[in-house]
Amino acid sequence: MAETALLVVDMFNSYRHEDAGALAGNVADIVGPLADLIAAARTRDDVDLIYVNDNYGDFTAQSSDIIAAALDGARPDLVRPIVPEKGCRVLTKVRHSVFYATALDYLLGRLGTTRVILTGQVTEQCILYSALDAYVRHFDVAVPPDVVAHIDPELGKAALAMMARNMSADTTDSADCLD
Repeated sequence: MAETALLVVDMFNSYRHEDAGALAGNVADIVGPLADLIAAARTRDDVDLIYVNDNYGDFTAQSSDIIAAALDGARPDLVRPIVPEKGCRVLTKVRHSVFYATALDYLLGRLGTTRVILTGQVTEQCILYSALDAYVRHFDVAVPPDVVAHIDPELGKAALAMMARNMSADTTDSADCLD
C-alpha cells in the first residue's frame, strides 16, 4: 500500500477562456518537470498517481471526453506530455477543491494515503483550496513550486507561502518530492 498520492490537478484544459493566455505561459514552464514527475511516479510502488480534473460544468462528460477536448483545444502541446496511461485513476471534480463532491477522500482512505503531492493548475485557486482541504483531513501536503502553474504571479507566490506557513506544506521542488 502506497502512503503517497501524486495528484495531477486540472491539467486537461482547452485554454479557450479569459485567463488562458496568462495561464498557458506558466503551464508551458511546468509541463516538462510535471511529465518527469509523473513518469517517476509510474515506476514506483510507493506512489499512487491520480488525475483530478474539472468537468467544466458538463455533468455528462467522462474523463476521456475531458481529455479529448483538451487535446483538441488551443494548446494540445501542454496536454500531450501528461496524458494518463490506460487504467490510470482519473476523477472529475465540479469546483475548486479536488475533494469537493468527489470520491477522492474515500479513495485515498482505501489506498492508505497519508501524504498528497499537489501538482497542476491553478496555484492560487484549485491548488490552494485542495491543499487546505487535504490539510484539514490530516494529510501531509506537498506542493512542489516547479509543477504548479499560476495565473497571477503575485497571487501564486502568496498562495505557496500560505500553504507552507498555514498548512505546513512541503514546497520542495519536484526533483526531491518523492524522496
